[in-house]
Amino acid sequence: MRVLVRNGMFLTLLFCWSIVLSQEKQKFVPKVKWNITSQIWLRYSQLNEGSLINQEITDNFTDVSIRRLRIPVSSQITPKIYAYAIFGGNNYNFKNKTFTVEVLDLYAEYAFSKMLEVGVGKSGWQGLNRWNIRSSKTMMGLDTPLFTLNSVEKNDDLGRLFGVWAKGQISKFDYRLAFNRPLIVTNVPNGEVDFANNRPRIKTSSYVKYQFFEHESNKFAYQTGTYVQGKKVFNIGAGFQFQEKAMSDGDASLPTTNFYDMKHWAVDSFLNLPLVNNAAITAYLGYYDYDFGKNYIRNVGADNPATGGGTDFNGAGVAFPMIGTGTTWYMQFGYAFPKDKILGYSVVVQPNIAIQTSNWDALNDQMTVYDFTVNFLMNGKHGNKISLGYQHRPIFDALTIHQKGYKGMAVLQYQVSLK
Repeated sequence: MRVLVRNGMFLTLLFCWSIVLSQEKQKFVPKVKWNITSQIWLRYSQLNEGSLINQEITDNFTDVSIRRLRIPVSSQITPKIYAYAIFGGNNYNFKNKTFTVEVLDLYAEYAFSKMLEVGVGKSGWQGLNRWNIRSSKTMMGLDTPLFTLNSVEKNDDLGRLFGVWAKGQISKFDYRLAFNRPLIVTNVPNGEVDFANNRPRIKTSSYVKYQFFEHESNKFAYQTGTYVQGKKVFNIGAGFQFQEKAMSDGDASLPTTNFYDMKHWAVDSFLNLPLVNNAAITAYLGYYDYDFGKNYIRNVGADNPATGGGTDFNGAGVAFPMIGTGTTWYMQFGYAFPKDKILGYSVVVQPNIAIQTSNWDALNDQMTVYDFTVNFLMNGKHGNKISLGYQHRPIFDALTIHQKGYKGMAVLQYQVSLK
């Protein structure tokens, strides 16, 4: 009888436990989340001297383009496994008839705990600073500080690489450590230091930040540009990037070619502070030390309308000496006014300024560029936002490598998110 009772109790407990487990499993239902975000530009540009558009010398130009298209898709497949992808592209403009949508991100992560998650795939997970892993949707300025994407479209895909990484949050610390394999470089450097056409070595990078107030999510690689009035955040961070023999001054197959390691480090701070009057300030300050090798310099122009030419040191279109070996200070400051009614719509107005000032070894003068932007966020949200921006960029003489003046670029942007 006792055996029967014990067996009966055991079966009863087993049955009850099975019901509990079944209920727990039923509570977790994987869901797929997605949306579409696009940034449409109407722009007027003063072009660098000698710029060509379809072989015609052009001093200024007005164009319409789609600066970015992003279609993020994600799913928490199990309580421990997370999958993420982004489809999209940049710079859809009059120069191209095609509208190619690429796979920008595609990866999976496993969470051992909040302190340790590991991932593998193609992603933007890298170290160095806050803004090389930033959200384009929540930017405060009209465009990102593109110099932080220091290898963009050289040995990466819009800042994305294949690799593995670890991330986590321990108390007030947030960390990420990435090991990425850069893409193969086919262009051959010719006397000046550039990305080497050799076997790409592993790129190791990390970024650690200390969070004084509210914690930011580390679910995604891409850091928020501004929370407007939504979050009280103050962080300080530091990071690095290193890749052996990333650069060279000639063909990698020649014995006379010199190779250079890519060695970068940075420290920065970020503040988003709601105020008692329902306004908010967002501020950032960062110091960057880039070492690409002897006198490396690169001119970059966002969504450049020119097709060639350029007699200034800057090159064609709207380019300027954005990235190089040397040091940079970068700051942002914005003030979000309390939500108010404009033409019957509830709007948050957020004027802001960004300044990049760089001491590049290859230039004979300091390189300083200014970006002024005013955001109009409908209902205070980034998903329906109008921005008016102006970039004031320096022009360098091709012979003396001294600055000889400034030119400008004005942009009206509409950003919309659809779900």
